[in-house]
Amino acid sequence: MISYTMFGTNNLEKAMAFYDALLVEVGANRMFHNERMAAYGKDGKMSLMVCLPYDGKPACVGNGTMVALSATDEDQVGRIYRKALELGGSDEGAPGPRAEGRVYAGYFRDPDGNKLNAICFKTA
Repeated sequence: MISYTMFGTNNLEKAMAFYDALLVEVGANRMFHNERMAAYGKDGKMSLMVCLPYDGKPACVGNGTMVALSATDEDQVGRIYRKALELGGSDEGAPGPRAEGRVYAGYFRDPDGNKLNAICFKTA
C-alpha cells in the first residue's frame, strides 16, 4: 500500500499556501514543514508531501501522474475544484460524472502543474 504521495515544487511557500487552503476542504492540514518540504494529512496519518527536489534540479510534472482527493459527495467535489482554481490552480476537467456514472470527479492542477482530482464514488 502507499504510505504517502510526494510532489516536487519550485516554490515551497507558494505550494504550502495552496495546499494549506485546499486540503482543509477534505479535513486535512499541514502536519509539519521545514526548509525543504511540507507534509499534509489527517487523523495523524501523512498522505501528501510537497518538496524542493533533493537533486537540486527544477521540479517537473510527471505525465500520467495524478493524486485523487477523496470527497464525500458531489457538492464537496465542486467545492474542492472551485477552491483549487481560486487558489491559482488550473482546470483539467470540470466536475461531472465519469466512468459511466460510477464516479463524480473534477480535475485540476496545482500552481506547479501537478495534476489532482476530487472524486466521490457512487454507491449502487
